[in-house]
Amino acid sequence: MENIIMSQKENERVKVVRDILAGRRTQVGEAKRLKVTTRAIRYWIESFEAEGTKGLVHGNRGKESPRRVPKKEREKIALLVRNNYADFGPTFACEKLSELHGIHRDPKTVRSIMVEKKIWIPGNRRGQTPAVHRFWRERRARRGELVQFDGSYHDWFEGRNGQTESCLLAAIDDATGELLRAQFAEHEGTLPVMGFFTEYAGRHGLPASLYLDRFSTYKMTQDVALQNPDLKTQLQRAMKTLGVELIFALSPQAKGRVERLFRTLQDRLVKELRIRGIRSVEEANRFLEQTYIASYSRKYGVEPREAPDAHRSLSKRELDLLPQTLCRMESRVVQNDFTISFEGQWFQILETRGLAVRPGDSVVVRQFPERSLSFTIRNKIANIRPILKRTRPERVSSRWRIPTLVAA
Repeated sequence: MENIIMSQKENERVKVVRDILAGRRTQVGEAKRLKVTTRAIRYWIESFEAEGTKGLVHGNRGKESPRRVPKKEREKIALLVRNNYADFGPTFACEKLSELHGIHRDPKTVRSIMVEKKIWIPGNRRGQTPAVHRFWRERRARRGELVQFDGSYHDWFEGRNGQTESCLLAAIDDATGELLRAQFAEHEGTLPVMGFFTEYAGRHGLPASLYLDRFSTYKMTQDVALQNPDLKTQLQRAMKTLGVELIFALSPQAKGRVERLFRTLQDRLVKELRIRGIRSVEEANRFLEQTYIASYSRKYGVEPREAPDAHRSLSKRELDLLPQTLCRMESRVVQNDFTISFEGQWFQILETRGLAVRPGDSVVVRQFPERSLSFTIRNKIANIRPILKRTRPERVSSRWRIPTLVAA
């Protein structure tokens, strides 16, 4: 027998032909079993008798496809990818070749070139850990019914302009996969998150529910909170006031949609910022708002199963009052000298028309995302003035001191 590498289908044909020639099977019976014509069976037999097993091997085996990308173009693609997109995945590299270089090829073609030139290693060769078995959860039916939100600290600017690790806040719709909002912020603390949802509500309205992890900004996890379920974070307090349900995930996999969003952004958004030479948070936020968010949603978004949007739209008055809720709120007590302290700073309460202030009154201090403050007593804004840092007077001992003799 010739030393020929054959496919499983070709080996099956050799066995069929031999059985027919040996009288163990019939042409008609094998044609029915394999769902081919008897003419095809006769052709196999004639080819086998003329050339042996080689006659049953496909005629194009070992030949170059006439549709293969020309060698010169393959080299050009490999050079462009190696010089500009070496850390891009094949699909993303294919998009950039089409968008920026006018090379329109299928992602599989670009992938084969990247693998051939050892620019990209397929996932099954990277030593990936086996996946843990989990159950698939169906998307919610309506847009705004469930919005997944999280923050991601990453080297988004790859060290440009001295930027190291920055925080990106993002919200993605569960029903459609639409990137509803993304914004670079100072950190994932209370005030940036409040500012994020103030802007979010102005554009989309309020979602029916938010899916979050158990980060301290979102949920109290200390023992005291477990013992007293009435204690809430600032975000829990604000969202309860606004009628937005908060759902807390028990694992990263439970909020897989926003986790996958950040994996995509840490790959694609980083490279988009690099290509455009974006070096600052301000530039990046403009790019997100004006270009990237809509582009992402067009590419990855899907139609919801049900048409009505579950976001609750807000009137102009509600939007104007929204910052009074989406802020940091704390309570203070008026001292005997009509002062209060907040974050190490003392404030003098001034006379306010229509407001009688007494020592012991409760003052609600609101700190807004831009760090400005407001002070209200019995739902009326009080006039205040910051006090310069207090200094204690130097104490003089009442005891007699023996004077120190100084040599002349």
